[in-house]
Amino acid sequence: MQKQTFNQKCYQILNKVPKGKLTTYKAIANKLNTKAYRAVGNAMNKNPRPFHNENLINSPHTPCHRVINSNGQFGGFASGLKNKIKLLKQEGIEIKNNKIDLKKYEHKL
Repeated sequence: MQKQTFNQKCYQILNKVPKGKLTTYKAIANKLNTKAYRAVGNAMNKNPRPFHNENLINSPHTPCHRVINSNGQFGGFASGLKNKIKLLKQEGIEIKNNKIDLKKYEHKL
C-alpha cells in the first residue's frame, strides 16, 4: 500500500465538505495535526482535479473553491478569484463586503 502524500490527505479531507459549505486552510491543517496552513494553500493550488467553472460543479473533482481564510476572506484560487466567487455563489453561499460568514457556512471537520 502506497503512503498518502500531504496533498492527498488535504484533498481527502476537503472532499468531505458538502456543496454549500466551506472550510478553512487552518481547519484542514488542524485536522492533519499541523500548523502548516500555507502548505494546505499550496496543496489547493496544485489540485489536479479542480472545478474550473460552474458547469463542473457536480463532476468528480476536488472542490478547492470551498477553502477560504479563517477571517472569512476568499484566499486564492488557481482558476482566478472571479471563478471562485462565481462557484461559491452558485452553491448558495452569500458574500457580503468581500467576506463570507463562517458561522453560517463552515463545515466542521
